[in-house]
Amino acid sequence: MPRSADPASFARRGFVYRLLAGRGAEFTEISGGAVAARFGASLEEELAAARSLSLVDLSPLPRIGFKGPGALQWLGGQGIAGLDRDNRADTQGGGEIAVRLGPSEALILGAVARESTLCRRLEEAWPGDDPARCHPVPRGDSHFWSAVSGAHAAPMLAKLCAVDLRITRFAQGEVAQTTVARLGAVIIRADLGPVPLFHILGDSASAEYYWEVVMDAMAEFDGRLVGLEALRELAGLGRS
Repeated sequence: MPRSADPASFARRGFVYRLLAGRGAEFTEISGGAVAARFGASLEEELAAARSLSLVDLSPLPRIGFKGPGALQWLGGQGIAGLDRDNRADTQGGGEIAVRLGPSEALILGAVARESTLCRRLEEAWPGDDPARCHPVPRGDSHFWSAVSGAHAAPMLAKLCAVDLRITRFAQGEVAQTTVARLGAVIIRADLGPVPLFHILGDSASAEYYWEVVMDAMAEFDGRLVGLEALRELAGLGRS
């Protein structure tokens, strides 16, 4: 993964790219956006951190929401699998994640392990030939997207969130619409192989506050920032 992108030269970049750059982030281009790929350490060091406790910025990656009484039906017609119960996430064939937030609302996250065109395809397909009783919601603008990974992820998040996120209680694919550090948030458990991982999305206007609070909470467990390269490597190891 080449790391030479200047985030300031991209129309799409993470909401905290200045903070990440100040922490030594090296950026790369993914799906037309600048993503923090690594933080100057070796890949082996970042993999070790990702297995223990890490925070990763995924905000530049594609995501989209759909709302309305016909949203779930329309997405099903577009080949989206799952969406059969509220607060459930289903991984798609390309590694994307489809999340049912309610009977009339869904969230689609692009794949972490590879570049994904699903969100763009859905946006271009709407409304299609039939009148769709739903509308797209630009979650890439309204919500930051982060990932917290590793064996200490749930204990660390217990300092910031009232939901019991222990891996024995909060199963793979479960979704919580709750608060993290007093911010409204969506938490999705989507492990990478044996490594626990929680996707956390919240109000983009509060992204910097969220990152500062989580970084402070991670210090007790020697957590660190890592880049997308480490998550992609974990995803590859999980498939091997």
